[in-house]
Amino acid sequence: MSTLVDPYPQPSPDRARFVAHGLWLAYATVVAVTAEAVVALVAGLTAHSVALVGFGADSVIELASATAALWRLYSDGRPADRPRVERRTRQIIGAAFLALAVYVAADALHALLTHTPPHPTRLGVCVAAAALVVMPLLARAKRRVAAGLASRALSADARQTALCTYLSAIVLGGLGLNLALGWWWADPVAALAFTPIIANEGITCLRGASGDDGCC
Repeated sequence: MSTLVDPYPQPSPDRARFVAHGLWLAYATVVAVTAEAVVALVAGLTAHSVALVGFGADSVIELASATAALWRLYSDGRPADRPRVERRTRQIIGAAFLALAVYVAADALHALLTHTPPHPTRLGVCVAAAALVVMPLLARAKRRVAAGLASRALSADARQTALCTYLSAIVLGGLGLNLALGWWWADPVAALAFTPIIANEGITCLRGASGDDGCC
């Protein structure tokens, strides 16, 4: 995979447009995932749903990712600072991926060992379904901005947003199987199966921040 390079050593109208669009997306993400985190965590703790709580935890982590993306975007007008901010932003997002992987794995294993069944709530299903629709659109728009600014850090943030889509699908699938077939284990197994993907994203980002292949 070829390394993205910054083709704009000086500010340009197109670059300013991408930055403005990126800032709008980042702020929209902050608002959306804050609301999503509160609803998912409350609903997940009420329903004893590992995947739903993990979904809420991902929203918290995605908030950290969006905040790091804001830092990257605000630094774009200072070309000399871009490499340092790119590296730091990728480190933050990579660490966030790994933190989420550890949390989901631990919580899923606990649910399996204690035979804790989830109890689906309408609120939890609604927030997961909404994320399944909204997050792919947001991730796609973020990828365009990342490509326009040749930023691996912003690409990593887009992948964090896309991850929310996959987790929402796991939540809906696990809760649906439990509701329809009584498969209480489907929820933690689904969450656990997704853990290696999350961890791989984090490792890839951290390698990119240290100079290896990045997380685009």
